[in-house]
Amino acid sequence: ALALLFTSTVSASPGLTLDSMNQNMRNMEYAVRGKVVITADSITSSLKTNPSAYPFSKIIYTNIGNPHSVGQKPLTWPRQVMALVDLPDDVGVDNPNVSKLFPQDAVERAKELKSYMGGCGTGAYSHSQGIRGIREEVAEFIEKRDGGIKCNPDDLFLTNGASTGIGHILTACISGPSDGVMIPIPQYPIYSASLALLGGKQVGYYLDENKEWSASIEELERSLKEAKKNGVNVRAFVLINPGNPTGQVLSSSAISSVIKFCARHSLILLADEVYQENVYDPGKTFISCKKAATEEGMIGKFEMVSFHSTSKGIFGECGRRGGYMELTGFDPDVQAQIYKLASSGLCSGIPGQVMTSLMVKGPKPGDVSYDSHENEKKTIFDSLKRRAVMVSEGLNSIEGFECNAAEGSMYLFPKVDMPEKAIQEAKKQGTNVDTLYSLSLLEATGICVVPAAGFGQEPGRAGFRTTFLPQEEEMKQAVELFKSHHEQFLEKYK
Repeated sequence: ALALLFTSTVSASPGLTLDSMNQNMRNMEYAVRGKVVITADSITSSLKTNPSAYPFSKIIYTNIGNPHSVGQKPLTWPRQVMALVDLPDDVGVDNPNVSKLFPQDAVERAKELKSYMGGCGTGAYSHSQGIRGIREEVAEFIEKRDGGIKCNPDDLFLTNGASTGIGHILTACISGPSDGVMIPIPQYPIYSASLALLGGKQVGYYLDENKEWSASIEELERSLKEAKKNGVNVRAFVLINPGNPTGQVLSSSAISSVIKFCARHSLILLADEVYQENVYDPGKTFISCKKAATEEGMIGKFEMVSFHSTSKGIFGECGRRGGYMELTGFDPDVQAQIYKLASSGLCSGIPGQVMTSLMVKGPKPGDVSYDSHENEKKTIFDSLKRRAVMVSEGLNSIEGFECNAAEGSMYLFPKVDMPEKAIQEAKKQGTNVDTLYSLSLLEATGICVVPAAGFGQEPGRAGFRTTFLPQEEEMKQAVELFKSHHEQFLEKYK
């Protein structure tokens, strides 16, 4: 009887449906793991059970900047230190045989990191801004990078990659549905996705493809004026340098112009600088927004947050989720609220904090691992540089393709002339021609790219974003496949 009563009083309808859930969450999109990637994962599963199901044996994932997943080897010394930091002392740094397995500088560095943790090890929470000793190392790195400009460890937050820090700042900025943030078009989709989730407004400013993806002050003023006219309270401005997905590296004068624009309009500058080590053009140099602001005498006159990550650069340690953000010019009371938000997640992952430490402070000249560590880094960088040139030149050799060179970062963003019949077919399917093309490319060649529409672009433009992270021979093959597929696509939709 009790069982019957229980059964009769339990509702069969779900408590959460697509209509009752958070609609901001439902409407947000994250293109780099969108429809094309979901299809690619499905094909990967199919190939395991039926290897002859497609005219290729595996998927070439060029959709996301995830270097280790496509063949980049981890740097040896950081992994040695990581292992020692994780191991209990008696089987690690204090084991009498440790020198037989690990170089002395790795042992000493691991001991130093363990000392920062106060004997608690990597299994304990840290301070919510991150381990103090590691924040001090990051501050020293920033000071050295920027020519001696001071950095206060109390203004640093160690984060799970750059993404968590970006989320914290956008959360602080968006207080209502009329608040908005200026983001570049094209942009990295974390910004559009986060703004959609928070219920804020995306205010796009267009980068000029014909001028190496630069943005003029006239375009920034146009975008801001239009947003204000539409009732948007613009709170912040995103600058991605080097660019993602566009690969440009900004000059000091270009950065200074953005800084003055932000200061003039009281906009918080979000400086996404995660690709600062990925500069391939010998005529270009990475210049941080903090350095440019200091040289313009603007430090303290506006608010700025800069982001960095272990996921990119030469380390490529995406899965460690290491990174940091530095706050400059913030009201202390506001910074305390950002700390409160960070503390609600207790702390960022300790392995990511350790990897951040190793990124900013490697072996010193004269240490036993110094030469091998630097050689490994150079090998990775030189290969990335060759691939950037090889793939951009290869794409530009395809009729109907236009692709700016990758001055930096890990991506190329070609424009593709699409036949009218393909555009109409995409409309018929209820999608855009970028997605139609990217799915066609995937199913014909196994190459997984991201439709350009997921990043935003000028009306009427079409194309995709690809990384050049798979290893050189595989990327050489991919270039040939891009070409053969395009010829087949044109023939199909002529």
